[in-house]
Amino acid sequence: MAKVVLWWGRSDVDYSRNRIVRNLFESLGWQIVDFWPTLSSIGDLQARFASLPVVDLIWVPCFRQRDIQAASRWANKRQLPLIFDPLISAYDKQVLERKKYPVNSWRGKKLLRKESWLFQLADYLVADTEQHAHFFAETLGCPVEKLKVLPVGAEESLFTPQSPNQLIRRPLNILFYGSFLALQGPEIIAKAINLYQGPAVDWRFIGRGPLLQKTQTMLKGRSDVYFSDWVDYAQLPNEIAKADLCLGIFGETDKALRVIPNKFYQAVACGRPIITCESKAYPLALREKLESGIYWVPAGDAKALAAKVTELAMQPEQLVQAGEAASVSYQRFFSESVLRAELTSLLAQVAPPTSRV
Repeated sequence: MAKVVLWWGRSDVDYSRNRIVRNLFESLGWQIVDFWPTLSSIGDLQARFASLPVVDLIWVPCFRQRDIQAASRWANKRQLPLIFDPLISAYDKQVLERKKYPVNSWRGKKLLRKESWLFQLADYLVADTEQHAHFFAETLGCPVEKLKVLPVGAEESLFTPQSPNQLIRRPLNILFYGSFLALQGPEIIAKAINLYQGPAVDWRFIGRGPLLQKTQTMLKGRSDVYFSDWVDYAQLPNEIAKADLCLGIFGETDKALRVIPNKFYQAVACGRPIITCESKAYPLALREKLESGIYWVPAGDAKALAAKVTELAMQPEQLVQAGEAASVSYQRFFSESVLRAELTSLLAQVAPPTSRV
């Protein structure tokens, strides 16, 4: 009989992290049952009267902090294990990143206390990087033994290795796409473009967000820079395929140094080299790998980014080999098979109940 995971919360099941995790469960032979409480705070009461099947595990997906308390009450009554995959911390986002509340304010302290309590209600807490796991332990007080790292990865049904582009007698095509947040550092990319003095390059920006207008203003009047709005998610692999080189994130925020962005996974899964900021969020073995298809620059360093692009533009032929190396790096560190092994390890630690409830 297949094991059953109860997916608890009004989550966006089409969000890439959720879709990847659900695919992993299904590849391991688990059945997924969705439960969307009308009111998160009393979801356990609704679950009591819902026609839910017998389950082995409760999974609360990313961004659903508000569902943890009710899910925990329901799980405890039935002696079921509860796993939470937050992806981000609300305290980190509101206080440390957006500065909505000062760290020492009563609101900031209240949010920290509440989230720390919520996170500790879970039997296991999933982090997407080791640095996020450290943050959950050191800042939110989560017991280390409850923490498990599961990288985000890419949806391999969409993001597959692309054929190399012909580089003869044309400008390099360099791509950034994102939501133009400080974490991503689009203004640092703009500054690097203005500093760049190498061979002709076409710079493409896709997306929109808070720093889009500032980025456009910094690059006003340039004929080698192109902006476009978001494209359909299913079209992203095509846009990556057009690029010879992709750009990751370059922000100097603490959070920027704790995350590996979706664009990184997607680019290397497609076999495209990428430049991104140095960060301990990436596996040490990957950072030490000499031919990884990944080029590292210090966070916030527009001059270093401009210099790295110049170096690559002067020898564009090396980008073909770099793309192949990027694909190998993806397969070694972030592929679906790697993620499946990590999830299998986590599920093995979750002691199943003696009788399914």
